[in-house]
Amino acid sequence: MSSLIEQAAERLAQIRAAGISAPDMDAARPQVLKNEAPQPTALRAERSVRLPSDSSSKVFDLDLAALAAEGYLVPSASGSPLTDQYRVIKRPLIANATGSRGARANHGNLIMMTSAMPGEGKSFTSINLAMSIAAELDHSVLLVDADVARPSILKKLGLAEAPGLLDLLEGKAEMGEVLMRTNIDTLSVLASGRPHPKSNELLASDAMRQLLDDMASRYDDRIIIFDSPPLLLTTQARVLATQMGQVVIVVQAGKTLRADVQHALSTIESCPIRMMLLNMARSDNNGAYGYGYGYGYGYGLGYGNEEHHVRDLRKGAIDASTSA
Repeated sequence: MSSLIEQAAERLAQIRAAGISAPDMDAARPQVLKNEAPQPTALRAERSVRLPSDSSSKVFDLDLAALAAEGYLVPSASGSPLTDQYRVIKRPLIANATGSRGARANHGNLIMMTSAMPGEGKSFTSINLAMSIAAELDHSVLLVDADVARPSILKKLGLAEAPGLLDLLEGKAEMGEVLMRTNIDTLSVLASGRPHPKSNELLASDAMRQLLDDMASRYDDRIIIFDSPPLLLTTQARVLATQMGQVVIVVQAGKTLRADVQHALSTIESCPIRMMLLNMARSDNNGAYGYGYGYGYGYGLGYGNEEHHVRDLRKGAIDASTSA
C-alpha cells in the first residue's frame, strides 16, 4: 500500500495532467530567511519612540527631612512663616513671567538670582524660591546652577556632582542626559557642569543664547531660576544678566554696603526688570524693619523675626538702609 504522501503526489500529478492549475507545494510553504528572525512587537515600538530632548528617566531623591532641618522650604512646610514670605516674593516674578498683570516680559521666565558680594544668601534664596514655585498648581521650575566658578546647588541639595550647563554649551551632552528630575514632581535641577577654562566665553556664546531661547520657549508653564555668581566678584554674572528676563539681587540686611549695591546695579542697567530682595531683615513690634544681627548661622532661616522682602527697582532709586 502506498503511503499517504505518495498518494497525494500521484493525485497532484493527475490534476496537472488534466490541465488544472494547482499551487506549488514548495511555494505554499512559509518562507523564513536565515538570520532574520521576526522582531517582537514591543521592540519595534520602542525603537520608533523618541523621548523629548529634556526628559530624564532617572529621578534623584532629595532628603526633604534634612533640607527642612537646614531651613529650606519643603512641600510639608506649607504653613510656616518662611512659606508665607516666599509667596509674597514669587508673586511679582511669576506675574512678569506670565503676563498675568500686564505685558509678558521677554524671557520673563528666566530669572537670575545674584548678589553684590559673596555670602549674602543668594543660593539659599534660589533654592527656596524654586521650592516655593514648585508648590504652584500651574507651574514647574528648573533650578540651574550657573555659578560655574563656585557651584554649590548640588551640594546644598545633597546631590553628587554631575555634568550640566557647561557640558551642554560644549556640545558634549544633550539636555535629556543632564537634566536631573527630583522626587518633587515639578522641580528639576541642572548642574553647572564640568569646569572649563573658557566658561565666560561659553556663557556669552551663541550656543548659550540659543539654549536660553529654547529653555524659555519650550514650556509655557516652566519658570527657570539661575543661581549666578556675585556681580562684583566675576564678570560671568554680568554676561549672563544680559540674557535674562528678570534679575533679583539678594542683599543681606546689616552686611551689604550701599555703595556695593549701587555698584552692582550699575553693572546690569540694561536689564529690563531688576529687583532687590532684602534678606534677614528684622521687623519690630510696630511693623518697621531694621537689620537683624546674630539670628542663626544660615541665610534667612526664619529664626526670631527675620524676614525677606522684595522690591521692584524699575521705579525709583534703591536705598539699602531702609526696608524694601
